[in-house]
Amino acid sequence: MQIRFNQVAVAALVAMGSVAMAQETVEVRIGHVGPTSGGIAHLGKDNELGARLAIEDLNAKKLTIGGKVAVFKLFAEDDAGDPKQGTAAAQKLVDSKVHGVIGHLNSGTSIPAAKVYSDGGIPQISPSATNPKFTRQGFKTTFRVVADDVHLGGTLGKYAVKSLNGKSIAVIDDRTAYGQGVADEFEKGVKASGGKVVGREFTNDKATDFSGILTKLKAAKPDVVFFGGMDAVAGPMLRQMKTLGINAKFMGGDGICTGELPKLAAGTMGDAQVYCAEAGGVEGEAKKSMDDFKAKFKGKFNVDVQIYAPYVYDAVMVMADAMVKAGSPDPAKYLPVLAKTSGYKGVTGTIAFDNKGDIKNGALTLFTYKGGAREQVAVVR
Repeated sequence: MQIRFNQVAVAALVAMGSVAMAQETVEVRIGHVGPTSGGIAHLGKDNELGARLAIEDLNAKKLTIGGKVAVFKLFAEDDAGDPKQGTAAAQKLVDSKVHGVIGHLNSGTSIPAAKVYSDGGIPQISPSATNPKFTRQGFKTTFRVVADDVHLGGTLGKYAVKSLNGKSIAVIDDRTAYGQGVADEFEKGVKASGGKVVGREFTNDKATDFSGILTKLKAAKPDVVFFGGMDAVAGPMLRQMKTLGINAKFMGGDGICTGELPKLAAGTMGDAQVYCAEAGGVEGEAKKSMDDFKAKFKGKFNVDVQIYAPYVYDAVMVMADAMVKAGSPDPAKYLPVLAKTSGYKGVTGTIAFDNKGDIKNGALTLFTYKGGAREQVAVVR
Protein backbone atom coordinates (compact mmCIF):
# COMPACT_ATOMS: atom_id res chain seq x y z
CA MET A 1 0.00 0.00 0.00
CA GLN A 2 2.88 2.34 0.89
CA ILE A 3 4.60 1.58 -2.44
CA ARG A 4 1.36 2.35 -4.31
CA PHE A 5 1.03 5.69 -2.47
CA ASN A 6 4.61 6.67 -3.31
CA GLN A 7 4.07 5.83 -6.96
CA VAL A 8 0.96 8.01 -7.07
CA ALA A 9 2.76 10.86 -5.30
CA VAL A 10 5.69 10.69 -7.69
CA ALA A 11 3.35 10.61 -10.68
CA ALA A 12 1.49 13.64 -9.33
CA LEU A 13 4.72 15.56 -8.83
CA VAL A 14 5.89 14.72 -12.35
CA ALA A 15 2.54 15.86 -13.76
CA MET A 16 2.72 19.10 -11.80
CA GLY A 17 6.25 19.68 -13.04
CA SER A 18 5.15 19.09 -16.63
CA VAL A 19 2.35 21.63 -16.28
CA ALA A 20 4.75 24.15 -14.76
CA MET A 21 7.18 23.64 -17.63
CA ALA A 22 4.38 23.94 -20.20
CA GLN A 23 3.31 27.24 -18.66
CA GLU A 24 6.78 28.79 -18.49
CA THR A 25 6.58 32.21 -20.14
CA VAL A 26 8.81 34.89 -21.59
CA GLU A 27 7.81 38.56 -21.55
CA VAL A 28 8.21 40.36 -24.89
CA ARG A 29 8.19 44.15 -24.66
CA ILE A 30 7.14 45.96 -27.84
CA GLY A 31 7.42 49.75 -27.97
CA HIS A 32 5.20 51.99 -30.08
CA VAL A 33 5.67 55.71 -30.68
CA GLY A 34 3.34 58.10 -32.48
CA PRO A 35 1.76 61.53 -32.04
CA THR A 36 -1.17 60.81 -29.72
CA SER A 37 -1.42 64.50 -28.83
CA GLY A 38 -1.41 67.58 -31.05
CA GLY A 39 -2.92 68.33 -34.44
CA ILE A 40 -2.45 64.87 -35.94
CA ALA A 41 -3.31 62.89 -32.81
CA HIS A 42 -6.05 61.07 -34.75
CA LEU A 43 -3.35 59.52 -36.93
CA GLY A 44 -1.11 58.64 -33.98
CA LYS A 45 -4.01 57.01 -32.16
CA ASP A 46 -4.90 55.07 -35.30
CA ASN A 47 -1.37 53.67 -35.37
CA GLU A 48 -1.38 52.86 -31.66
CA LEU A 49 -4.67 50.98 -31.96
CA GLY A 50 -3.15 48.93 -34.77
CA ALA A 51 -0.35 47.97 -32.38
CA ARG A 52 -2.78 47.15 -29.57
CA LEU A 53 -4.81 44.87 -31.84
CA ALA A 54 -1.66 43.05 -32.93
CA ILE A 55 -0.52 42.55 -29.32
CA GLU A 56 -3.94 41.20 -28.39
CA ASP A 57 -3.96 38.77 -31.32
CA LEU A 58 -0.42 37.56 -30.57
CA ASN A 59 -1.30 36.83 -26.95
CA ALA A 60 -4.43 34.96 -28.06
CA LYS A 61 -2.25 32.71 -30.26
CA LYS A 62 0.01 31.77 -27.32
CA LEU A 63 3.09 31.71 -29.51
CA THR A 64 6.15 29.96 -28.17
CA ILE A 65 9.58 31.54 -28.45
CA GLY A 66 12.48 29.32 -27.51
CA GLY A 67 10.08 26.81 -25.98
CA LYS A 68 8.39 29.38 -23.74
CA VAL A 69 4.94 30.92 -24.13
CA ALA A 70 5.42 34.53 -25.19
CA VAL A 71 3.48 37.20 -23.30
CA PHE A 72 3.54 40.39 -25.36
CA LYS A 73 3.27 43.79 -23.68
CA LEU A 74 2.92 47.15 -25.36
CA PHE A 75 4.92 50.16 -24.19
CA ALA A 76 3.26 53.16 -25.86
CA GLU A 77 4.82 56.63 -26.02
CA ASP A 78 3.63 59.97 -27.43
CA ASP A 79 6.06 62.05 -29.51
CA ALA A 80 3.50 64.74 -30.50
CA GLY A 81 5.11 64.78 -33.96
CA ASP A 82 8.06 66.69 -32.46
CA PRO A 83 11.65 65.50 -33.19
CA LYS A 84 12.98 66.39 -29.72
CA GLN A 85 10.10 64.67 -27.97
CA GLY A 86 10.56 61.78 -30.38
CA THR A 87 14.19 61.19 -29.41
CA ALA A 88 13.27 61.48 -25.72
CA ALA A 89 10.53 58.86 -26.20
CA ALA A 90 13.01 56.64 -28.04
CA GLN A 91 15.54 56.86 -25.23
CA LYS A 92 12.83 56.06 -22.69
CA LEU A 93 11.97 52.87 -24.58
CA VAL A 94 15.63 51.88 -24.85
CA ASP A 95 16.02 52.45 -21.11
CA SER A 96 12.91 50.30 -20.55
CA LYS A 97 14.73 47.51 -22.38
CA VAL A 98 12.03 46.94 -24.96
CA HIS A 99 12.81 44.18 -27.43
CA GLY A 100 11.68 46.14 -30.49
CA VAL A 101 9.93 49.34 -31.53
CA ILE A 102 7.16 50.05 -34.03
CA GLY A 103 7.22 53.69 -35.13
CA HIS A 104 7.48 56.52 -35.38
CA LEU A 105 4.66 57.84 -37.56
CA ASN A 106 6.41 60.93 -38.97
CA SER A 107 9.68 61.00 -40.90
CA GLY A 108 10.75 64.03 -38.85
CA THR A 109 10.63 61.98 -35.63
CA SER A 110 11.62 58.61 -37.10
CA ILE A 111 14.90 59.85 -38.61
CA PRO A 112 16.55 61.20 -35.40
CA ALA A 113 15.02 58.42 -33.27
CA ALA A 114 16.64 55.80 -35.53
CA LYS A 115 20.09 56.67 -34.14
CA VAL A 116 18.86 56.21 -30.56
CA TYR A 117 17.55 52.75 -31.40
CA SER A 118 20.70 51.88 -33.34
CA ASP A 119 22.90 52.89 -30.43
CA GLY A 120 20.73 50.74 -28.17
CA GLY A 121 20.71 47.80 -30.59
CA ILE A 122 16.90 47.85 -30.78
CA PRO A 123 15.16 46.99 -34.09
CA GLN A 124 12.77 49.69 -35.31
CA ILE A 125 10.09 49.24 -37.97
CA SER A 126 8.23 52.34 -39.12
CA PRO A 127 4.78 51.77 -40.59
CA SER A 128 4.59 55.21 -42.19
CA ALA A 129 7.87 57.19 -42.34
CA THR A 130 8.46 57.79 -46.05
CA ASN A 131 11.43 60.19 -46.25
CA PRO A 132 14.24 58.33 -48.10
CA LYS A 133 16.83 59.42 -45.50
CA PHE A 134 15.17 57.23 -42.85
CA THR A 135 16.72 54.01 -44.18
CA ARG A 136 19.84 55.65 -45.63
CA GLN A 137 21.64 56.50 -42.39
CA GLY A 138 23.56 53.23 -42.32
CA PHE A 139 21.76 51.74 -39.31
CA LYS A 140 21.21 47.98 -39.37
CA THR A 141 18.26 48.30 -36.96
CA THR A 142 16.06 50.44 -39.26
CA PHE A 143 13.17 49.08 -41.37
CA ARG A 144 9.92 50.27 -42.92
CA VAL A 145 6.90 48.50 -44.43
CA VAL A 146 5.81 51.22 -46.88
CA ALA A 147 7.28 52.74 -50.04
CA ASP A 148 9.36 55.91 -49.73
CA ASP A 149 8.83 59.46 -51.05
CA VAL A 150 10.94 58.94 -54.14
CA HIS A 151 8.29 56.53 -55.34
CA LEU A 152 5.31 58.36 -53.81
CA GLY A 153 6.18 61.93 -54.79
CA GLY A 154 7.42 60.94 -58.23
CA THR A 155 4.29 58.94 -58.98
CA LEU A 156 2.04 61.81 -57.92
CA GLY A 157 4.03 64.27 -60.03
CA LYS A 158 3.62 62.09 -63.09
CA TYR A 159 -0.09 61.62 -62.33
CA ALA A 160 -0.61 65.39 -62.04
CA VAL A 161 0.78 65.93 -65.54
CA LYS A 162 -0.28 62.82 -67.43
CA SER A 163 -3.66 61.98 -65.85
CA LEU A 164 -4.92 65.30 -64.47
CA ASN A 165 -3.52 67.25 -67.44
CA GLY A 166 -1.85 69.76 -65.15
CA LYS A 167 -0.41 72.61 -67.20
CA SER A 168 0.60 74.96 -64.38
CA ILE A 169 1.35 73.36 -61.03
CA ALA A 170 2.01 75.06 -57.69
CA VAL A 171 3.81 73.37 -54.80
CA ILE A 172 3.56 74.11 -51.06
CA ASP A 173 5.30 72.28 -48.21
CA ASP A 174 5.29 72.52 -44.42
CA ARG A 175 9.09 72.44 -44.01
CA THR A 176 9.04 69.15 -42.08
CA ALA A 177 11.27 66.26 -43.14
CA TYR A 178 8.20 64.54 -44.54
CA GLY A 179 6.44 67.51 -46.13
CA GLN A 180 9.47 69.06 -47.80
CA GLY A 181 10.77 65.66 -48.87
CA VAL A 182 7.59 64.53 -50.61
CA ALA A 183 7.12 67.98 -52.20
CA ASP A 184 10.67 67.87 -53.59
CA GLU A 185 10.06 64.45 -55.13
CA PHE A 186 6.68 65.59 -56.50
CA GLU A 187 8.35 68.56 -58.18
CA LYS A 188 10.97 66.29 -59.72
CA GLY A 189 8.18 64.01 -60.99
CA VAL A 190 6.33 66.95 -62.56
CA LYS A 191 9.41 68.19 -64.39
CA ALA A 192 10.42 64.70 -65.53
CA SER A 193 6.94 64.32 -67.05
CA GLY A 194 7.20 67.61 -68.93
CA GLY A 195 5.07 69.64 -66.52
CA LYS A 196 5.63 73.23 -65.37
CA VAL A 197 5.93 74.34 -61.74
CA VAL A 198 4.67 77.92 -61.57
CA GLY A 199 5.32 78.54 -57.88
CA ARG A 200 6.90 76.99 -54.76
CA GLU A 201 5.86 78.25 -51.32
CA PHE A 202 6.14 76.99 -47.76
CA THR A 203 4.31 77.19 -44.45
CA ASN A 204 4.70 75.21 -41.21
CA ASP A 205 2.98 72.21 -39.69
CA LYS A 206 1.03 74.29 -37.14
CA ALA A 207 -0.11 77.13 -39.43
CA THR A 208 -3.77 78.11 -39.84
CA ASP A 209 -3.54 81.17 -42.11
CA PHE A 210 -2.37 80.67 -45.69
CA SER A 211 -3.85 83.78 -47.30
CA GLY A 212 -0.45 85.27 -48.13
CA ILE A 213 1.01 82.31 -50.00
CA LEU A 214 -2.32 81.38 -51.61
CA THR A 215 -2.87 84.93 -52.89
CA LYS A 216 0.62 84.88 -54.37
CA LEU A 217 0.00 81.52 -56.04
CA LYS A 218 -3.44 82.56 -57.31
CA ALA A 219 -1.75 85.14 -59.56
CA ALA A 220 0.08 82.26 -61.30
CA LYS A 221 -3.30 80.64 -62.12
CA PRO A 222 -2.38 77.05 -61.19
CA ASP A 223 -4.67 74.22 -62.24
CA VAL A 224 -3.08 71.88 -59.66
CA VAL A 225 -1.85 72.72 -56.15
CA PHE A 226 0.28 70.14 -54.34
CA PHE A 227 0.73 70.28 -50.56
CA GLY A 228 3.48 68.37 -48.77
CA GLY A 229 2.20 68.03 -45.21
CA MET A 230 -0.55 66.58 -43.03
CA ASP A 231 -4.34 66.69 -43.12
CA ALA A 232 -4.61 69.03 -40.09
CA VAL A 233 -3.06 71.77 -42.24
CA ALA A 234 -4.48 70.65 -45.59
CA GLY A 235 -8.09 70.97 -44.40
CA PRO A 236 -7.92 74.68 -43.51
CA MET A 237 -5.84 75.28 -46.65
CA LEU A 238 -8.61 73.82 -48.79
CA ARG A 239 -11.16 76.06 -47.07
CA GLN A 240 -9.08 79.17 -47.77
CA MET A 241 -8.48 78.16 -51.38
CA LYS A 242 -12.26 78.01 -51.80
CA THR A 243 -12.67 81.46 -50.20
CA LEU A 244 -10.05 82.95 -52.52
CA GLY A 245 -11.64 81.41 -55.58
CA ILE A 246 -8.77 79.06 -56.41
CA ASN A 247 -10.48 76.21 -58.22
CA ALA A 248 -7.37 74.11 -58.85
CA LYS A 249 -7.26 70.41 -58.13
CA PHE A 250 -5.54 69.73 -54.80
CA MET A 251 -2.97 66.96 -54.34
CA GLY A 252 -0.94 65.58 -51.48
CA GLY A 253 0.84 62.52 -50.19
CA ASP A 254 -0.21 60.05 -47.54
CA GLY A 255 -0.25 62.78 -44.87
CA ILE A 256 -3.49 64.22 -46.26
CA CYS A 257 -4.94 60.92 -47.46
CA THR A 258 -7.22 60.34 -44.48
CA GLY A 259 -10.86 59.86 -43.64
CA GLU A 260 -10.70 63.04 -41.55
CA LEU A 261 -9.76 65.35 -44.43
CA PRO A 262 -13.36 66.09 -45.56
CA LYS A 263 -14.26 67.09 -41.98
CA LEU A 264 -11.17 69.25 -41.64
CA ALA A 265 -12.01 70.92 -44.96
CA ALA A 266 -15.51 71.65 -43.62
CA GLY A 267 -17.44 70.60 -46.70
CA THR A 268 -15.39 72.61 -49.21
CA MET A 269 -14.13 69.57 -51.14
CA GLY A 270 -15.92 68.90 -54.40
CA ASP A 271 -16.00 65.44 -55.96
CA ALA A 272 -12.73 64.46 -57.65
CA GLN A 273 -11.15 67.76 -56.62
CA VAL A 274 -8.63 66.21 -54.22
CA TYR A 275 -6.13 63.47 -55.10
CA CYS A 276 -3.66 61.76 -52.81
CA ALA A 277 -1.56 58.64 -52.46
CA GLU A 278 -1.11 56.22 -49.61
CA ALA A 279 2.35 54.67 -49.27
CA GLY A 280 1.04 51.14 -49.44
CA GLY A 281 -1.64 49.32 -51.29
CA VAL A 282 -3.44 46.05 -51.71
CA GLU A 283 -5.08 44.42 -54.67
CA GLY A 284 -6.38 41.03 -55.69
CA GLU A 285 -6.50 38.46 -52.88
CA ALA A 286 -4.87 40.84 -50.40
CA LYS A 287 -7.83 43.21 -50.65
CA LYS A 288 -10.02 40.76 -48.76
CA SER A 289 -7.53 40.52 -45.89
CA MET A 290 -7.44 44.30 -45.68
CA ASP A 291 -11.25 44.56 -45.73
CA ASP A 292 -11.45 41.90 -43.02
CA PHE A 293 -8.91 43.80 -40.92
CA LYS A 294 -10.84 47.05 -41.22
CA ALA A 295 -14.05 45.31 -40.15
CA LYS A 296 -12.29 43.70 -37.18
CA PHE A 297 -10.70 47.02 -36.21
CA LYS A 298 -14.07 48.82 -36.33
CA GLY A 299 -15.71 46.07 -34.30
CA LYS A 300 -12.98 46.23 -31.66
CA PHE A 301 -12.51 50.00 -31.28
CA ASN A 302 -15.70 51.43 -32.81
CA VAL A 303 -13.69 53.73 -35.10
CA ASP A 304 -12.65 53.43 -38.72
CA VAL A 305 -9.06 52.89 -39.81
CA GLN A 306 -7.49 56.23 -40.75
CA ILE A 307 -4.47 55.11 -42.79
CA TYR A 308 -1.66 53.13 -41.26
CA ALA A 309 -3.14 50.92 -38.52
CA PRO A 310 -2.91 47.85 -40.84
CA TYR A 311 0.78 48.58 -41.51
CA VAL A 312 1.45 48.91 -37.77
CA TYR A 313 -0.31 45.58 -37.25
CA ASP A 314 1.86 43.91 -39.89
CA ALA A 315 5.03 45.49 -38.50
CA VAL A 316 4.33 44.00 -35.06
CA MET A 317 3.58 40.62 -36.62
CA VAL A 318 6.73 40.61 -38.75
CA MET A 319 8.82 41.43 -35.67
CA ALA A 320 7.16 38.65 -33.66
CA ASP A 321 7.65 36.20 -36.55
CA ALA A 322 11.39 36.94 -36.56
CA MET A 323 11.55 36.33 -32.80
CA VAL A 324 9.81 32.97 -33.19
CA LYS A 325 12.16 31.91 -35.99
CA ALA A 326 15.21 33.05 -34.01
CA GLY A 327 13.95 31.34 -30.87
CA SER A 328 14.53 34.46 -28.83
CA PRO A 329 13.21 38.02 -28.30
CA ASP A 330 16.80 39.17 -27.71
CA PRO A 331 17.36 41.90 -30.34
CA ALA A 332 20.89 40.70 -31.08
CA LYS A 333 19.54 37.23 -31.89
CA TYR A 334 16.40 38.04 -33.89
CA LEU A 335 17.66 41.13 -35.76
CA PRO A 336 19.55 39.08 -38.39
CA VAL A 337 16.40 37.03 -38.97
CA LEU A 338 14.25 40.15 -39.25
CA ALA A 339 16.63 41.61 -41.84
CA LYS A 340 16.18 38.49 -43.99
CA THR A 341 12.37 38.67 -43.89
CA SER A 342 11.12 37.54 -47.28
CA GLY A 343 7.65 36.50 -48.31
CA TYR A 344 5.81 37.22 -45.05
CA LYS A 345 2.08 37.28 -45.85
CA GLY A 346 0.54 40.18 -43.97
CA VAL A 347 -2.72 42.07 -43.97
CA THR A 348 -1.16 44.64 -46.31
CA GLY A 349 0.39 42.09 -48.67
CA THR A 350 3.73 40.32 -48.93
CA ILE A 351 6.57 41.83 -46.89
CA ALA A 352 10.25 41.47 -47.71
CA PHE A 353 13.11 43.84 -46.86
CA ASP A 354 16.05 44.90 -49.03
CA ASN A 355 19.57 45.50 -47.71
CA LYS A 356 18.67 49.03 -46.54
CA GLY A 357 15.60 47.89 -44.60
CA ASP A 358 13.17 49.21 -47.21
CA ILE A 359 10.23 47.12 -48.30
CA LYS A 360 10.75 45.42 -51.64
CA ASN A 361 8.33 46.22 -54.47
CA GLY A 362 6.39 48.68 -52.32
CA ALA A 363 2.97 49.69 -53.60
CA LEU A 364 1.13 53.01 -53.69
CA THR A 365 -2.61 53.51 -53.74
CA LEU A 366 -4.00 56.57 -55.49
CA PHE A 367 -7.25 57.97 -54.08
CA THR A 368 -9.72 60.72 -54.76
CA TYR A 369 -12.72 61.83 -52.70
CA LYS A 370 -16.36 61.56 -53.70
CA GLY A 371 -19.35 62.26 -51.51
CA GLY A 372 -17.04 63.00 -48.59
CA ALA A 373 -15.38 59.57 -48.70
CA ARG A 374 -12.14 58.22 -50.10
CA GLU A 375 -12.43 56.30 -53.35
CA GLN A 376 -9.58 54.20 -54.71
CA VAL A 377 -8.34 55.14 -58.15
CA ALA A 378 -5.49 52.67 -58.70
CA VAL A 379 -2.73 50.63 -57.07
CA VAL A 380 0.69 51.44 -58.54
CA ARG A 381 4.01 49.61 -58.03
